[in-house]
Amino acid sequence: MKKRLIDTEVHKGHTVIRLNLERLDTQVSPQLKAEFLIVCKPPAKKLVIDMSNVKSCDSSGLSALLVAERMVRELKGEVHLVVPNEDVRNLFRITQLDKVFKIHASAEDAV
Repeated sequence: MKKRLIDTEVHKGHTVIRLNLERLDTQVSPQLKAEFLIVCKPPAKKLVIDMSNVKSCDSSGLSALLVAERMVRELKGEVHLVVPNEDVRNLFRITQLDKVFKIHASAEDAV
């Protein structure tokens, strides 16, 4: 059985998307955007994207995350990212996307 790249669940009134991959890049960003189209609909107010397994992210991965942020913002909600990897956290700081997303070191902090 092939491992799913993305798992989605509703947990305590918010949606959690868990990325089961090490690289958030051009290979997976279209699939992630498609998942966002499915889950970012009313009554979604809080979306938690768990990037605990992600070790690297490129511009297309950031673009996919920004798609989710825009869609949830239009619903008057917010996106929380779980990013324990320091290299990936640095990417958010360098691109100043740490000002756009609420970034947490653990899933427990995000929910």
